[in-house]
Amino acid sequence: MSSWAYIPHLLVSGITLGAIYALVALGFVTVSRSSQIINFAQGEFVMLGGVMTYFFLNVINLPYPLAALGAILTVVLIGFLMHLSVIYPLRKASILILLMGTLGTSIFLSSTSGLIFGTLPKTLPPFSGQQPLQMGRISVLPQSLWVLGFTFLLLIFLYFLSHRTLLGKAMEASSTDPLGADLLGISRNLMIFLAFGVSAGVGAIAGILVTPIFFTSYSSGTILGLKGFIAAVLGGWGKNSGAILGGFVLGIVEALSLVFIPSGYKDAMAFVVLLLILYFRPKGILGSPFIDSRRW
Repeated sequence: MSSWAYIPHLLVSGITLGAIYALVALGFVTVSRSSQIINFAQGEFVMLGGVMTYFFLNVINLPYPLAALGAILTVVLIGFLMHLSVIYPLRKASILILLMGTLGTSIFLSSTSGLIFGTLPKTLPPFSGQQPLQMGRISVLPQSLWVLGFTFLLLIFLYFLSHRTLLGKAMEASSTDPLGADLLGISRNLMIFLAFGVSAGVGAIAGILVTPIFFTSYSSGTILGLKGFIAAVLGGWGKNSGAILGGFVLGIVEALSLVFIPSGYKDAMAFVVLLLILYFRPKGILGSPFIDSRRW
Protein backbone atom coordinates (compact mmCIF):
# COMPACT_ATOMS: atom_id res chain seq x y z
CA MET A 1 0.00 0.00 0.00
CA SER A 2 1.29 3.46 -0.89
CA SER A 3 2.40 5.64 2.01
CA TRP A 4 -0.08 8.25 0.79
CA ALA A 5 -2.91 5.92 1.81
CA TYR A 6 -1.91 6.39 5.44
CA ILE A 7 -2.43 10.16 5.36
CA PRO A 8 -5.95 10.07 6.96
CA HIS A 9 -4.59 7.96 9.82
CA LEU A 10 -1.58 10.25 10.19
CA LEU A 11 -3.90 13.25 10.33
CA VAL A 12 -5.78 11.71 13.25
CA SER A 13 -2.49 11.00 14.99
CA GLY A 14 -1.31 14.54 14.24
CA ILE A 15 -4.44 16.11 15.69
CA THR A 16 -3.98 14.09 18.89
CA LEU A 17 -0.33 15.10 19.11
CA GLY A 18 -1.31 18.68 18.38
CA ALA A 19 -3.75 18.73 21.28
CA ILE A 20 -1.00 17.59 23.66
CA TYR A 21 1.45 20.18 22.32
CA ALA A 22 -1.27 22.81 22.64
CA LEU A 23 -1.80 21.97 26.32
CA VAL A 24 1.93 22.26 27.01
CA ALA A 25 2.02 25.56 25.11
CA LEU A 26 -0.92 26.84 27.16
CA GLY A 27 1.16 26.23 30.28
CA PHE A 28 3.97 28.37 28.87
CA VAL A 29 1.54 31.12 27.93
CA THR A 30 -0.19 31.13 31.34
CA VAL A 31 3.07 31.90 33.13
CA SER A 32 4.25 34.33 30.48
CA ARG A 33 1.04 36.38 30.52
CA SER A 34 1.46 37.11 34.22
CA SER A 35 5.23 37.41 34.56
CA GLN A 36 7.02 37.50 31.16
CA ILE A 37 8.90 34.39 32.36
CA ILE A 38 9.53 31.42 30.07
CA ASN A 39 9.21 28.36 32.30
CA PHE A 40 11.37 25.59 30.84
CA ALA A 41 10.17 23.22 33.56
CA GLN A 42 6.71 23.07 31.96
CA GLY A 43 7.49 19.77 30.26
CA GLU A 44 8.37 18.26 33.63
CA PHE A 45 4.92 19.20 34.93
CA VAL A 46 3.51 17.08 32.08
CA MET A 47 5.84 14.19 32.88
CA LEU A 48 5.01 14.36 36.59
CA GLY A 49 1.27 14.28 35.86
CA GLY A 50 1.63 10.89 34.20
CA VAL A 51 4.22 9.50 36.62
CA MET A 52 2.35 10.58 39.77
CA THR A 53 -0.92 9.12 38.46
CA TYR A 54 0.88 5.84 37.80
CA PHE A 55 2.27 5.93 41.36
CA PHE A 56 -1.07 6.64 43.02
CA LEU A 57 -2.85 4.08 40.83
CA ASN A 58 -0.41 1.16 40.98
CA VAL A 59 1.55 1.70 44.21
CA ILE A 60 -0.96 3.41 46.53
CA ASN A 61 -3.83 1.53 44.77
CA LEU A 62 -6.19 4.48 44.61
CA PRO A 63 -9.13 4.42 42.16
CA TYR A 64 -8.31 5.98 38.79
CA PRO A 65 -10.21 9.28 39.35
CA LEU A 66 -8.64 9.77 42.79
CA ALA A 67 -5.20 8.88 41.45
CA ALA A 68 -5.56 11.50 38.69
CA LEU A 69 -6.84 14.11 41.14
CA GLY A 70 -4.01 13.34 43.56
CA ALA A 71 -1.47 13.71 40.75
CA ILE A 72 -2.90 17.07 39.66
CA LEU A 73 -2.87 18.43 43.23
CA THR A 74 0.69 17.16 43.76
CA VAL A 75 1.97 18.79 40.58
CA VAL A 76 0.18 22.06 41.43
CA LEU A 77 1.94 21.98 44.80
CA ILE A 78 5.26 21.44 43.00
CA GLY A 79 4.46 24.46 40.82
CA PHE A 80 3.84 26.57 43.92
CA LEU A 81 7.07 25.32 45.51
CA MET A 82 8.98 26.14 42.33
CA HIS A 83 7.81 29.72 42.55
CA LEU A 84 8.67 30.03 46.24
CA SER A 85 12.08 28.36 46.01
CA VAL A 86 13.32 29.54 42.60
CA ILE A 87 11.30 32.35 41.02
CA TYR A 88 10.59 34.52 44.06
CA PRO A 89 14.22 34.56 45.33
CA LEU A 90 15.36 35.52 41.81
CA ARG A 91 12.65 38.15 41.27
CA LYS A 92 15.21 40.97 40.99
CA ALA A 93 17.54 39.04 38.69
CA SER A 94 17.78 39.39 34.92
CA ILE A 95 15.62 37.45 32.51
CA LEU A 96 18.61 35.26 31.62
CA ILE A 97 19.13 34.24 35.26
CA LEU A 98 15.42 33.42 35.58
CA LEU A 99 15.60 31.27 32.44
CA MET A 100 18.57 29.42 33.89
CA GLY A 101 16.62 28.96 37.11
CA THR A 102 13.69 27.32 35.31
CA LEU A 103 16.08 25.18 33.24
CA GLY A 104 17.86 24.04 36.41
CA THR A 105 14.49 23.20 37.96
CA SER A 106 13.64 21.14 34.89
CA ILE A 107 16.83 19.09 35.25
CA PHE A 108 16.25 18.69 39.00
CA LEU A 109 12.66 17.46 38.59
CA SER A 110 13.64 15.06 35.81
CA SER A 111 16.58 13.58 37.71
CA THR A 112 14.67 13.33 40.99
CA SER A 113 11.77 11.59 39.25
CA GLY A 114 14.17 9.03 37.78
CA LEU A 115 15.67 8.35 41.22
CA ILE A 116 12.33 8.02 43.01
CA PHE A 117 10.11 6.33 40.41
CA GLY A 118 12.70 4.56 38.28
CA THR A 119 13.79 5.03 34.70
CA LEU A 120 11.55 2.46 32.99
CA PRO A 121 8.71 3.80 30.80
CA LYS A 122 5.27 3.80 32.43
CA THR A 123 1.80 3.74 30.99
CA LEU A 124 -1.77 4.19 32.20
CA PRO A 125 -4.94 2.39 31.13
CA PRO A 126 -7.11 4.32 28.65
CA PHE A 127 -10.06 6.15 30.18
CA SER A 128 -12.66 4.16 28.23
CA GLY A 129 -11.09 1.07 26.72
CA GLN A 130 -8.69 0.33 23.89
CA GLN A 131 -11.14 -0.73 21.17
CA PRO A 132 -10.70 1.72 18.26
CA LEU A 133 -13.73 3.55 16.93
CA GLN A 134 -14.32 3.18 13.21
CA MET A 135 -15.11 6.38 11.33
CA GLY A 136 -15.33 5.23 7.76
CA ARG A 137 -11.88 3.85 6.93
CA ILE A 138 -10.24 5.67 9.82
CA SER A 139 -9.69 4.13 13.24
CA VAL A 140 -9.72 6.51 16.20
CA LEU A 141 -8.63 5.57 19.69
CA PRO A 142 -11.16 6.61 22.36
CA GLN A 143 -8.30 8.17 24.32
CA SER A 144 -7.68 10.57 21.44
CA LEU A 145 -11.22 11.87 21.84
CA TRP A 146 -10.59 12.36 25.57
CA VAL A 147 -7.48 14.35 24.72
CA LEU A 148 -9.38 16.60 22.31
CA GLY A 149 -12.31 17.03 24.70
CA PHE A 150 -10.16 18.05 27.65
CA THR A 151 -8.10 20.39 25.46
CA PHE A 152 -11.30 22.17 24.44
CA LEU A 153 -12.54 22.38 28.05
CA LEU A 154 -9.21 23.71 29.33
CA LEU A 155 -9.14 26.34 26.59
CA ILE A 156 -12.61 27.52 27.65
CA PHE A 157 -11.53 27.55 31.31
CA LEU A 158 -8.40 29.61 30.59
CA TYR A 159 -10.37 31.99 28.37
CA PHE A 160 -12.89 32.71 31.12
CA LEU A 161 -10.13 32.94 33.70
CA SER A 162 -8.24 35.51 31.61
CA HIS A 163 -11.14 37.55 30.22
CA ARG A 164 -14.12 37.10 32.54
CA THR A 165 -12.68 37.07 36.07
CA LEU A 166 -10.99 39.74 38.17
CA LEU A 167 -8.28 37.25 39.11
CA GLY A 168 -7.40 36.57 35.49
CA LYS A 169 -7.31 40.28 34.64
CA ALA A 170 -5.15 40.96 37.69
CA MET A 171 -2.74 38.21 36.62
CA GLU A 172 -2.36 39.75 33.18
CA ALA A 173 -2.13 43.30 34.53
CA SER A 174 0.78 42.27 36.74
CA SER A 175 2.77 41.66 33.56
CA THR A 176 1.45 44.18 31.02
CA ASP A 177 1.24 47.16 33.39
CA PRO A 178 3.25 46.55 36.57
CA LEU A 179 3.00 50.15 37.79
CA GLY A 180 -0.76 50.25 37.27
CA ALA A 181 -1.07 46.92 39.08
CA ASP A 182 0.87 48.33 42.03
CA LEU A 183 -1.33 51.44 42.16
CA LEU A 184 -4.44 49.23 42.25
CA GLY A 185 -3.03 47.19 45.13
CA ILE A 186 -2.49 44.01 43.09
CA SER A 187 0.20 41.74 44.53
CA ARG A 188 2.25 40.81 41.50
CA ASN A 189 4.13 38.11 43.37
CA LEU A 190 0.83 36.51 44.38
CA MET A 191 -0.41 36.61 40.78
CA ILE A 192 2.76 34.92 39.52
CA PHE A 193 2.49 32.36 42.33
CA LEU A 194 -1.04 31.50 41.19
CA ALA A 195 0.00 31.42 37.52
CA PHE A 196 2.61 28.77 38.29
CA GLY A 197 -0.06 26.71 40.02
CA VAL A 198 -2.44 26.98 37.06
CA SER A 199 0.28 26.13 34.53
CA ALA A 200 1.37 23.15 36.64
CA GLY A 201 -2.23 21.91 36.78
CA VAL A 202 -2.63 22.23 33.00
CA GLY A 203 0.64 20.37 32.52
CA ALA A 204 -0.42 17.58 34.89
CA ILE A 205 -3.72 17.11 33.03
CA ALA A 206 -1.81 16.91 29.73
CA GLY A 207 0.43 14.24 31.22
CA ILE A 208 -2.52 12.18 32.43
CA LEU A 209 -4.16 12.39 29.01
CA VAL A 210 -1.09 11.50 26.95
CA THR A 211 0.38 8.68 29.06
CA PRO A 212 -2.19 6.02 27.98
CA ILE A 213 -1.17 6.70 24.36
CA PHE A 214 2.56 7.45 24.32
CA PHE A 215 3.91 6.23 27.70
CA THR A 216 5.92 8.45 30.03
CA SER A 217 9.29 8.32 31.79
CA TYR A 218 11.53 10.61 33.82
CA SER A 219 13.07 12.02 30.60
CA SER A 220 9.92 12.48 28.50
CA GLY A 221 9.20 15.97 29.83
CA THR A 222 12.21 17.50 28.09
CA ILE A 223 11.07 16.84 24.52
CA LEU A 224 7.44 17.63 25.35
CA GLY A 225 8.49 20.93 26.90
CA LEU A 226 10.56 21.86 23.86
CA LYS A 227 7.73 21.04 21.48
CA GLY A 228 5.22 22.94 23.60
CA PHE A 229 7.55 25.95 23.53
CA ILE A 230 7.88 25.66 19.74
CA ALA A 231 4.07 25.46 19.44
CA ALA A 232 3.68 28.64 21.53
CA VAL A 233 6.22 30.48 19.34
CA LEU A 234 4.67 29.13 16.14
CA GLY A 235 1.17 30.24 17.01
CA GLY A 236 2.14 33.61 18.47
CA TRP A 237 3.74 34.01 21.87
CA GLY A 238 1.46 35.18 24.65
CA LYS A 239 -1.84 34.15 23.06
CA ASN A 240 -3.99 31.21 24.18
CA SER A 241 -5.42 30.98 20.67
CA GLY A 242 -1.89 31.01 19.27
CA ALA A 243 -0.85 28.18 21.58
CA ILE A 244 -3.79 26.06 20.39
CA LEU A 245 -3.19 26.83 16.71
CA GLY A 246 0.57 26.32 16.98
CA GLY A 247 0.09 23.01 18.78
CA PHE A 248 -2.23 21.59 16.14
CA VAL A 249 -0.10 22.85 13.23
CA LEU A 250 3.03 21.35 14.76
CA GLY A 251 1.36 18.04 15.53
CA ILE A 252 -0.08 17.67 12.02
CA VAL A 253 3.17 18.68 10.32
CA GLU A 254 5.12 16.25 12.47
CA ALA A 255 2.73 13.38 11.76
CA LEU A 256 2.54 14.00 8.00
CA SER A 257 6.32 14.21 7.79
CA LEU A 258 6.36 10.42 8.21
CA VAL A 259 5.23 10.18 4.58
CA PHE A 260 8.51 11.76 3.44
CA ILE A 261 11.13 10.99 6.10
CA PRO A 262 12.04 8.00 8.32
CA SER A 263 10.25 7.90 11.66
CA GLY A 264 13.55 8.32 13.52
CA TYR A 265 13.78 11.90 12.23
CA LYS A 266 10.22 12.85 13.19
CA ASP A 267 11.24 14.85 16.28
CA ALA A 268 13.62 16.94 14.19
CA MET A 269 10.66 18.38 12.26
CA ALA A 270 9.66 20.48 15.27
CA PHE A 271 13.02 22.26 15.21
CA VAL A 272 12.85 22.72 11.44
CA VAL A 273 9.45 24.39 11.94
CA LEU A 274 10.92 26.60 14.68
CA LEU A 275 13.77 27.76 12.43
CA LEU A 276 11.38 28.49 9.58
CA ILE A 277 8.95 30.48 11.73
CA LEU A 278 11.77 32.48 13.32
CA TYR A 279 13.15 33.31 9.90
CA PHE A 280 9.97 34.13 7.99
CA ARG A 281 7.57 35.28 10.74
CA PRO A 282 9.22 35.77 14.15
CA LYS A 283 5.95 36.95 15.74
CA GLY A 284 4.21 33.68 14.95
CA ILE A 285 1.11 32.95 12.91
CA LEU A 286 -1.20 35.16 14.99
CA GLY A 287 1.40 37.68 16.04
CA SER A 288 2.60 38.23 19.60
CA PRO A 289 3.06 41.03 22.10
CA PHE A 290 6.47 42.57 22.59
CA ILE A 291 8.41 40.81 25.34
CA ASP A 292 10.49 43.11 27.50
CA SER A 293 12.46 42.81 30.71
CA ARG A 294 10.16 44.57 33.17
CA ARG A 295 10.42 43.27 36.70
CA TRP A 296 7.77 42.94 39.35
